[in-house]
Amino acid sequence: MSTPDAKQHWEERYSEQDRIWSGRANVRLVEVASGLKPGVALDLGSGEGGDAMWLAEHRWRVVAVDISDTALRRAAEDAAARGVGDRIEFRQHDLSQSFPEGEFDLVSAQFLHSTFPLDRTPIFQAAARAVRPGGLLLIVDHGAPPPWLSEVHDHHHTFTPPDEVVAALNLSEAEWEPAQIETPIREVTTPDGEPAQWADNVIVLRRR
Repeated sequence: MSTPDAKQHWEERYSEQDRIWSGRANVRLVEVASGLKPGVALDLGSGEGGDAMWLAEHRWRVVAVDISDTALRRAAEDAAARGVGDRIEFRQHDLSQSFPEGEFDLVSAQFLHSTFPLDRTPIFQAAARAVRPGGLLLIVDHGAPPPWLSEVHDHHHTFTPPDEVVAALNLSEAEWEPAQIETPIREVTTPDGEPAQWADNVIVLRRR
């Protein structure tokens, strides 16, 4: 039996349902970006576009990148319906193979986890290189598996502490300063409707 490549994997994932994500922006992105002057943002692993559309609605210009053509098509349709399609450029990339060109005031990678094997360090290093001076690199991870699961099956992501993620980037302290590195707790609702808490790893690095 052949093994699907990453693009096929995610196309199959998005084809399972008409909608995978909520359409709302990730709360940690909103917390960080709400205090920033709008500029040009790069949204890595943009999915169905919730983050990109929130940024566009708050006067950012956005390059939204995902491996799945299906996700990008849905996002573009929703962006047009919300009146922000002209502020978002959607690009298809397998980030393990290619990275979008350009310099950005904000590069955001929200929950770039994968059920398909993915080496994230070179992706985050490329993301750092894409941040222009004075800009921010924002990485948000789950700090642990979903609290309603006793174990995680078929998941290739390691829940690495944020300081270890930063150390692996090997960034120059003369060029970069940490603005936020912490693991805040978020209130969530389980699939059964019960309240729970889930830790996020939040990394905000500013290019000097």
